[in-house]
Amino acid sequence: MNWSGELAELDRRRQFAQAMGGPEKVERQHRNGKLTVRERVEQLVDTGSFTEVGGLAGTGQYDDNGVLQHVSPSNVVLGRAQMDKRPVVVIGDDFTVRGGANDGAVGDKMAFAEQMAYDLRLPMVRLVDGTGGGGSVKNIEKMGHALLPKMKIWPYVARNLSRVPVVSLALGSVAGQGAARVAGSHYSVMVKDTSQLFIAGPPVVAKIGQDLSKNELGGSQIHARNGVVDDEVASEAEAFAAARRFLSYLPSSVYEVAGRCDGTAEVADQAWLRDAIPKDPRKVYKIKPIVETLFDQGSVFEIGRHWGKAIIGGLARVDGWPVVFAASNPYFYGGGWGRQTAEKFVRLVDLAEHFHLPVVNMVDIAGFQIGLEAEKDGVMRAGVRALTAVAQATVPWFSLIMRRAFGVAAGGHQNSSRFNFRYAWPSAQWGSLPIEGGLEVAYRAEIEAAPDPQAKRAEIEARVRSLTSPFRSAEAFVIEDIIDPAQTRQRLEEFARLSAPLRTPGETRVGYRP
Repeated sequence: MNWSGELAELDRRRQFAQAMGGPEKVERQHRNGKLTVRERVEQLVDTGSFTEVGGLAGTGQYDDNGVLQHVSPSNVVLGRAQMDKRPVVVIGDDFTVRGGANDGAVGDKMAFAEQMAYDLRLPMVRLVDGTGGGGSVKNIEKMGHALLPKMKIWPYVARNLSRVPVVSLALGSVAGQGAARVAGSHYSVMVKDTSQLFIAGPPVVAKIGQDLSKNELGGSQIHARNGVVDDEVASEAEAFAAARRFLSYLPSSVYEVAGRCDGTAEVADQAWLRDAIPKDPRKVYKIKPIVETLFDQGSVFEIGRHWGKAIIGGLARVDGWPVVFAASNPYFYGGGWGRQTAEKFVRLVDLAEHFHLPVVNMVDIAGFQIGLEAEKDGVMRAGVRALTAVAQATVPWFSLIMRRAFGVAAGGHQNSSRFNFRYAWPSAQWGSLPIEGGLEVAYRAEIEAAPDPQAKRAEIEARVRSLTSPFRSAEAFVIEDIIDPAQTRQRLEEFARLSAPLRTPGETRVGYRP
């Protein structure tokens, strides 16, 4: 007697799992321009590193004698793997089995994967393609009763956000709980044209009189621009590459600190920065070349490039050390912050705080956006959240005042109750209000009473502007130091070097807010 029969049965059941929803469903997945879940896992992780967990879970069909005829596998594939030689937990929806809706042991497998990442302190990558466990109307007839929504998975999702890096890739039509899992991440991506995200899909929305295609309702052109997801890419391969790159800047959990990149960092020529800011304060300039010059060459990983456009932000390296950066973008509303920009800034600060990454804040801000639309949009509430995030931050902080720093918004360029590295370029100017707008308020009576109001206004502006030189502020120690822009990189390297030993592993006082 031996166990050959049982081993043969084990192999047979594994073959059912590998077959997923069957040849026809797999072919349909390919016709729709999408990989299967197992192909996705194979392309995402290091070759041969995937150890599947729960691969035998599913729904078995037996004959009258109790002999297994077939197994419809659970439509969730999960396990441990390596990405760039680092251990991770990977979970993916199998759209070939009931379109990724609730089936078999899905709910338990999802919670199990989240728990595994939490307890092993490993980054988590979700490959989302379907409703992701919420079930379908068909389940009501199958079970004989309707379920009361209670989001059993969500406590696990919320816990992981405060412990391990979480990446979600929307790789198909994602609705309901699946959409929530995408948004409940530190970094999320959609694939242009082949992935959509919605609270409810087109058939449901049609009931309220909106006849829309999947892309019209929830394509990446919507959600990569409203902040529901961070980025859009052109292919699944690009989504996998983005996930790997994002994780490369982060530790495996909050109980570690991110390491320094091996090798000597390449540094761009810094001299041109002396002329990067136009002398005319009304002229704009491109911020991205400045960012790419100051950080290690090729290290800038922008996050959320299509939304919150008054800043660009993301991850980068300084002499090999990873940092989070935010940089004002004068090409969008002159760098004035709207609600989206404030929310984007909060996400960046939270990312830095939770994973112990120093922050580099490059400032050219005229204040919050103003006017009726800004007031209707609730800019102040979002702005106060951003100011509070800065006040609660404990990571090392580097502020560079490149040009303007005005109003309440500029007051959040650092936490004034703790030490910060802070420098200004000679092009910097600051105050409660820009002179151009503030003159009309402060000197209104004097200007209106003058025989020539325009001449009087010009006279007052020249007088006041002469007092706004950053050098006058440096005399009063309002700014700690004004530097040659070409020397900024040196100051950043010192900041990164001194910050490295200050990073303290552990959980933060404030939980992560997706």
